[in-house]
Amino acid sequence: MSKKVLVLATNYGAWAEELQAPWDALKKAGFDVTLATYLGKKPLPINISMDPDFVDGYQNVKVNTPEVVKRTKELINNGEWDKPIKIKDAKMEDYDALVMTGGPGNPLDICNNPAVHRLILSAVKAKKTVGAVCYSVGALAFTRDPKTNKSVIYGKTVTAHPRKWDFVDFDLQYVLLGATPDNKGTDVMTPGFLIPLQDIVEDAVGPKGKVLADDMATRNKPCVAYDPPFVTALSVESSIAYGKKLVEVLKG
Repeated sequence: MSKKVLVLATNYGAWAEELQAPWDALKKAGFDVTLATYLGKKPLPINISMDPDFVDGYQNVKVNTPEVVKRTKELINNGEWDKPIKIKDAKMEDYDALVMTGGPGNPLDICNNPAVHRLILSAVKAKKTVGAVCYSVGALAFTRDPKTNKSVIYGKTVTAHPRKWDFVDFDLQYVLLGATPDNKGTDVMTPGFLIPLQDIVEDAVGPKGKVLADDMATRNKPCVAYDPPFVTALSVESSIAYGKKLVEVLKG
């Protein structure tokens, strides 16, 4: 029987490839994949992640390939993401693994969502694989072991979006591709990313843990960590490698 994987995505601005790449990898591998979002509505990508001409200010590279943009549009339009369940209705005992996807909307509805924390704790207790990419790693940092009050990633090796890559002096608008009156995301604007992820993750892993935040990572040199039960990946350039590592681990 195929393993069942619960995939979480933000309703307030997914980064296209950080959802598309692991989703396609898991589906291609033959896993039974269920999508869940906070609102139970289709996850839509933030506009800048669907712009093939968008240049990351620090890296000075175009981070969105035309192939990813085309494939994400297919997934938006072909119905695969149309009917996610609500995260609060998901039960980890129904799944073999938990996979979180990325995007700047994650701090709004994933990272500090108690329902997400319950899923993570349940998966960790059952020794089920838990994946996180880019800003969804924040959910791991914020999930606490009730016995010790320490993060579930305390003492672990995980990735974190590098502080050097955080948008600085950049008014981040969460405009979504394909938004509708019923699924419009949010009109909030923030001064860059909502949380300084690398700093938070470094605190969460403690003195014996290790944070991989390679600001020189590229598509040819992605940054992925596997420290059971966690698979974590840096950012958009590591999304394909993230999907591959998840498949490898789940096939065991």
